[in-house]
Amino acid sequence: MELIERATRNLFFTGKGGVGKTSMACATAVGLADRGRRVLLVSTDPASNLDEVLGVALGGSPTAVPHVANLWALNVDPEAAAHAYRERMVAPYRGVLPDATVASMEEQFSGSCTIEIAAFDEFARLLGDPAATVEFDHVIFDTAPTGHTLRLLTLPSAWEGFLQENTTGTSCLGPLAGLQAQQALYRDTVQALRDPERTTLVLVTRAEPSALREADRTSHELAALEVSNQRLVVNGIFEASDAYDPVAVAMARRHADALANIPANLSSPPQIRVSLAPHGMLGIESLRALARGDQSPPVARTTPDAPPLPGLESLLDELVAQGHGVILTMGKGGVGKTTVAAALAVALADRGFPVHLSTTDPAAHVAETLAGEHHLLQVSRIDPQAETAAYSQEVMDTAGAQLDVAGKALLAEDLRSPCTEEIAVFRAFARAVDGGADGFVVLDTAPTGHTILLLDSALAYHREVTRQASGMPPEVEKLLPRLRDTNFTRVLIVTLPEATPVHEAAKLQVDLQRAGIRPFAWVINQSLTPLAVRDPVLRSRQRDEQMYIREVVDEHAVRAVIVPWQAEPPVGRAGLTRLMSQRREEQPV
Repeated sequence: MELIERATRNLFFTGKGGVGKTSMACATAVGLADRGRRVLLVSTDPASNLDEVLGVALGGSPTAVPHVANLWALNVDPEAAAHAYRERMVAPYRGVLPDATVASMEEQFSGSCTIEIAAFDEFARLLGDPAATVEFDHVIFDTAPTGHTLRLLTLPSAWEGFLQENTTGTSCLGPLAGLQAQQALYRDTVQALRDPERTTLVLVTRAEPSALREADRTSHELAALEVSNQRLVVNGIFEASDAYDPVAVAMARRHADALANIPANLSSPPQIRVSLAPHGMLGIESLRALARGDQSPPVARTTPDAPPLPGLESLLDELVAQGHGVILTMGKGGVGKTTVAAALAVALADRGFPVHLSTTDPAAHVAETLAGEHHLLQVSRIDPQAETAAYSQEVMDTAGAQLDVAGKALLAEDLRSPCTEEIAVFRAFARAVDGGADGFVVLDTAPTGHTILLLDSALAYHREVTRQASGMPPEVEKLLPRLRDTNFTRVLIVTLPEATPVHEAAKLQVDLQRAGIRPFAWVINQSLTPLAVRDPVLRSRQRDEQMYIREVVDEHAVRAVIVPWQAEPPVGRAGLTRLMSQRREEQPV
């Protein structure tokens, strides 16, 4: 594989959720290690699944990977990083300042933006401080889905500008002295990202229009950050081996059409094309085969067939029973939350209910397929930049109204903190949920890690918003009770019938239940199980699905439904209506 042949010291893997970033990062790491290179593999994703793919329990320090000499891996744990960061910032003041002042500082470090910057602080140490990884020849970053990754990569510049301009001595993270001490490290991190001799940014995508558009957008945004050394990996390309298998022919046609219409900008970076594997990428030998470019033979499975499941339409009667409320689709990136949310929104509108379909995912494309297609359906996206601008203006008009010129200047500086975006987006999320009192709101939420941070921030949000403004908005006060009210909010956990999405969804369910939120149903999306297939690769993947569908039904879900893989992309009102109404026996095979 070309990535292994010409690897720079630092390799970043990024892309839309579910495109195979972790598989490609792990395969590259194993391939380099097998060539005698000492490799550190790092996940900065709050929903990391390195442990499962590599078959080893990982923590925040390098752990040797069994059966691969020269390979170590670690997970940057956002919560642990935040705890260490908070302690590093507050500890010098204990016993020096009054207890009440120290307690106030600890409060300032309790929000979700602290978790974000703390995780970045660890990331910056690994990338910007040569001494931190001096014993390794390569450092490979398996990064979070695109929206989070871009935010992570823009933080160095954002914080550098904020530190240069802020003259108050404090920020939403507390005293600036500790941050200023990191300024040189952040500067070195930016330089390392931009140095093509040291760093390669690998854009991983699928042969699907939405994933290719996302890769194109990411490529442009990275170029604007002066990250120019890019590579493109198109993963999971399928070619039919049985011309009499209509599902295989349709899948091959969809992939070929997508590749024929690849965005012009993506023709510039060197490309690597990877065939669809007949099974999931778990275990070292599967990763070695991927690194070599081999397609491993199908693995015999003895798992009993999974029980038949109803389709998505079977949930509608219970969902509409209250006549209003909130429906949240949640799950790992790339599992089809947008599609499921859009299909439900169209179905609710078709039943005569006013519906607001919105997304908090910075990488969502839902508005492209549905805007203006139904008079009862409103489609919107929570735009972080627009929400931040509106929130900042609101704070200036309220909290800043009685300040003098100097005071307004100080408040404006504080609002330029990157943490302001977190607050602004959270307020918009709370407003969207508030709309469920009068009609239906369907929220296509961000990928798992970010969603949990967003929900967690409901518990600590008031500490930050009341620091800058005069009071708690009523929709924020009502948010957690509404999310916990199963008559008001229905959470649908969306997954694919594969190991990592199912296990990530199970972790998400545990986190939700710990917050007092009980999922309504699981949706197993893009399944081959309801279809009659003959192609050997598809049959192997179909057999693989059985154990994961059975796991969902037997171990995790109160109720579960299944959505078959679609021969035609489910876009627009007609495509989404077709997806809702399809049952197992209605699939064209």
